[in-house]
Amino acid sequence: MHGEAASQSEGEARDWVDHRKDPAAWAKELGISREAVDLYLDSDVIDLHIDSFIWTRVFGYDLTKRHDRGLFGASFYSQVDFPRILEAGVTGATWVITTNPARVATERKSTFKENLAQLRSIFDSVSDEFQVVTSAAEYRAARAAGKHGAFIGIQGGNALDVAPDALDAIPDRSVLRVTIVHLTSSELGATSAPLKLKSDAGLTDRGRDYIRRLNEKKIFVDLAHISRPGFWDALEVTDRSQPVLVTHTGVCGVHDHWRNLDDDQIKAVANTGGTIGIMYEATFLGDSKWAGRADRIVDHLAHVVKVAGDDFASLGSDWDGAIVTPRDMPTCLELPILVDKMLTRGLSPSTVRKILGANFLRVVEALRG
Repeated sequence: MHGEAASQSEGEARDWVDHRKDPAAWAKELGISREAVDLYLDSDVIDLHIDSFIWTRVFGYDLTKRHDRGLFGASFYSQVDFPRILEAGVTGATWVITTNPARVATERKSTFKENLAQLRSIFDSVSDEFQVVTSAAEYRAARAAGKHGAFIGIQGGNALDVAPDALDAIPDRSVLRVTIVHLTSSELGATSAPLKLKSDAGLTDRGRDYIRRLNEKKIFVDLAHISRPGFWDALEVTDRSQPVLVTHTGVCGVHDHWRNLDDDQIKAVANTGGTIGIMYEATFLGDSKWAGRADRIVDHLAHVVKVAGDDFASLGSDWDGAIVTPRDMPTCLELPILVDKMLTRGLSPSTVRKILGANFLRVVEALRG
């Protein structure tokens, strides 16, 4: 077994190292400052978008077991599993159920319910160290008990768009957020991805009604992946008292790309009181596919801070979302490197704490308590 042995309720050894016991050794291993590791370990570290469950569904990737970097050196998948999340000190995350757009609409509701039950069952199987949470208060209670706080999200609102009441399939508060569209357009609206019929398409009338229903249920509207017209349509219809999220994106002020937000969009999210998670896919950030560097993530985070202030930037890795991560930060285990680079760039410790998790907790508390 990798790591130190520690008893669990089932008497098994856990397969991870608790770096809080020797932060100096972790700093040395990563080649970064002790200051960066200490700040990291003393912060809430919350990721807005982890897509690992898709690989559980596709080929049975066991989230509860420790994996190596997989067939492609932590490219596309095997960037995260539960033991490595714990070793990395990631204290919370939104774990995502991604919608298969090829599945017929009449089957998506039942499929979502099955996937939700399966994901919750996986978390329940490791309840000594993970807890499904639905609010900032529940997250803090989980942390006080020494557990990772696991929020659940949906990527692709077409999981539940077959009828006006389809969103009632979500048990009360069990889903934190819905990413309205993904890489394909749907009955709800148009994607930002280039493979769509109309470049000027936004939300449909059904999409507008869908957002109103999300507001009623206090489920976050996530505007990652949506077309620019759809983005503005969504903000027009969203309850102005509720913050919106963009959970995993880059920004055009650093790298102009169809996947990224421009400065007006950054300001608009900030004006709702929401937050923007910066993702780790090298090409969306502006690097070549196989030569990404963590410095580029800091470029995007720093741009959000410059445009809107330090209350509106967060981490939104998209780990295991078929992305190629920066090669100096290929998995969650190297995440403190990002803190070291933020400090070196001149971001203050208080700003770094906000980016690591405090901004997201503020937004969740505003909507859910």
